[in-house]
Order: sequence, then C-alpha cells, then structure tokens
Amino acid sequence: MTFDYCIIGAGIVGLATARAVLQRKPGASVLVLEKEPEVAAHQTGHNSGVIHAGIYYEPGSLKADLCKRGAAATKRFADDHGIEYRVTGKLLVATDTTELVRMEKLVERARINGIDHERLGADELREREPLVSGIGALLVKATGVIDFRRICRALVDEVLAAGGEVRTGHAVVEIAERSDAVTVSTADGTVTARHLIACAGLQADRVARLAGLHTDFQIMPFRGEYYRLRPEKSSIVRHLIYPIPDPDLPFLGVHLSPTIGGDITVGPNAVLGFAREKYRPFGVDRRDAVELLRFPGLRRVAAANVRTGIRELRNAVFKRGYLAECRKYCPSLELDDLRDRHAGIRAQAVLADGTFVHDFLIRSTDRMVHVVNAPSPAATSALPIGELIAERAVT
Repeated sequence: MTFDYCIIGAGIVGLATARAVLQRKPGASVLVLEKEPEVAAHQTGHNSGVIHAGIYYEPGSLKADLCKRGAAATKRFADDHGIEYRVTGKLLVATDTTELVRMEKLVERARINGIDHERLGADELREREPLVSGIGALLVKATGVIDFRRICRALVDEVLAAGGEVRTGHAVVEIAERSDAVTVSTADGTVTARHLIACAGLQADRVARLAGLHTDFQIMPFRGEYYRLRPEKSSIVRHLIYPIPDPDLPFLGVHLSPTIGGDITVGPNAVLGFAREKYRPFGVDRRDAVELLRFPGLRRVAAANVRTGIRELRNAVFKRGYLAECRKYCPSLELDDLRDRHAGIRAQAVLADGTFVHDFLIRSTDRMVHVVNAPSPAATSALPIGELIAERAVT
C-alpha cells in the first residue's frame, strides 16, 4: 500500500500535523511512525506542562504568532475533549534594576504581540504572592497548566477515528525521495508515501540527513532538571513564578510551576547534554557525544557562554546552587523543600557558527516537509504548527 502521507514522530507536533492533514484532506491515507513504544515519549512527555501566552517572542516571528494562537487552540481542544487545565497566570519577577529594565522591554513586546498583561509594583506583587520577593513584576494573565500527554492521547484518538494509522516501535533507518514518492525504511519493512512530513524533535537533524537534506545546523541537547517541592509547600504560590529571562539565551530560567496534578515543580536549569534521550543524571550516549564534540558550533557556543555554562553545571551538581537561583525571588525555600529530581531534554538547533536558531525552522523539498527546529513553546503551539505544515504539505 502507498500512503498519501507518512509522518515521522508521534510527539505533539507530529500528531497535531496528522490531525491537520486529515482535516484538510478527509479520506487521505495517513501513517504516523514513532520509534518509541509509546507516543509523547520525549520532549512532549518531559516538559513542565505550561500553556504559554506568547509574551517572550520577537514580534512578527512564527513563535509569536503560533504561540498566541496555540494557547487559545489548546484550551479549546481541551474543552472539547474534557481535558483538565487551569489558567493560573504567570508572574515574571524582577529582582534587581537590570531585570527591571528587561521587564520593561517585555511589557512593550506584550503590547505589540497583543498579550493581556499587567505591570505590578513591589507592593502589588507582595499582595498577590506574599512569599515572592521582587522590585516589580509582569503579570501575564492567559498562561496556564495542562498535561500535554493527555492532549497527545486525544490527538491519537482523532487521527484513528479519521482513518489514520499510528505505528509505535518503528524506528526509521532510511529515507529515499523519488520524483513520484518517498520510501521510508524501518526494521520492520519499507513504507511508500506520496509525501513525507518529519517531526522528529531530538532526532530532527539526523532524519533530515537520512532524507538527503543539506543540514547547516545540528541539534544540541540541553538537559533541564526539575525538582518537585515537598507536599507541605504545594500552596507556596498560586501563579507560575518566572524570573526575567536573559534575552541572549533561548531559556527562561528556573521557575516555580504549579502543575495540573496539584504539585509544584522547580526548574529547569539548562545544561548541555551528551545524550539526546537519556534522562538519568549525567547520562552519556557515545554517538551523541562524538557528534557533539565534532560539531564546530559547540566551541563557539561554549566560548560565548562560559559563565552561564559554568553556573548551570554547578547548579546541576550542587543542590545549594540550584536553591540559590530559586531564592532570588522565593527566599523562604529551604534545601529540604527540593525533592524528586527529574529531567527533560530540549532539542535546540544551532548553526555551525554557534548561533542559536530561536524561531521555528521548517525545510522543504518537492515531496518532503521537515520540522527541524521546534523548541518551546512547541507544545503550546502544536495545533497551529500542524495546520501550517499541513498547508505546505497537502496538495
């Protein structure tokens, strides 16, 4: 059988794309291939579960547009499928004058991007969150929390109901594009499709190379570690509490996140990893490590971020350093409050000159569309990302 569309990757972006293709072309034969035994096994299933509002992103960028639309679409989808979410709001807390200046730039960005927000002084911040300290804060009202794995399970149900197929445990080992079709080989056989869409996340660069695309970038894995606060501290804050981010880095800093399950997580930090899919502390994959060390962009990233890299690595090793990051805005936290360490890994595309690719990045050929960079807020943005990809791929 020749499928109309083969989609590689059953994370939230791949599944949202399969849904969008079937909505755009009812009756099309759609196959989703996933190498893991279950969907949402990596980035989707290891994130903090935040529905982002879109305040951080450059006006006019794909991130700014897709995140804002995605937040609304995610909530509608959850309502339609009986999936619980909570709109907690997010407080971006400035703890010194440098951060206050950065916060004002975010206020302007929120205005341009049309994000509902409110600037708070120190007293207003203390009134809303008595245990949070800062000289000012920015309230982003639409931010919420959800379990994106439940979104993925509902997407699978929709894809199957529309006649699509999802095969787990099928790792792709070869891709060949012809003038009339694309052949995709796995250990269990070969599939032929008229069109291929790759949403491979942490393996995006490798899948692109398998397909014969020129890759002027590499995926660098950044490990983000979270702690869970002990149950007695589960009411320490009501909002999501974020620091003011460094605009030169693609990470948002260590934050306090109420979860949909009622806990509060603290994190993540951002440590360069030597394994794309190992979640235990200091896990190393030989292939991943060799590729990373050979990548010329690594030296440039390291040279440009020496102090940040040392701080993040120190905090990964020493719990007290991690606690110090949290106590900048939540001074009542104690070392024993940080429990149950776990991790996620972010796929970050980096160019050979060491430049981080900040926006979503999509590469196409006549019969293929490859999503090669889909960092946070990809989970929030997944539904409109899927629609965008389907628009490009469906003929």
